[in-house]
Amino acid sequence: MEKKILSYSVIYEEAPEGGYVVRVPSLPGCHTQGETIEEAEKNAKEAISLYLESLESRKQAIPKDNRILQGKIDIQYPLV
Repeated sequence: MEKKILSYSVIYEEAPEGGYVVRVPSLPGCHTQGETIEEAEKNAKEAISLYLESLESRKQAIPKDNRILQGKIDIQYPLV
């Protein structure tokens, strides 16, 4: 089987208890965590690999990455 490089957008969020949570929006339910960004990234690579292996074993299509846009919205609060 020919190997190819797949690329998926991930979102890192600081966890309230410390460390980081990583989500992979294009792979529903695929998420992990790590104490550092480096550990979170390593764990995300493993989680993505396992997710894709699971899809392949069930003969399901491998999803392509969705375009992820991130922004910030400022609002005045309270809204009086």
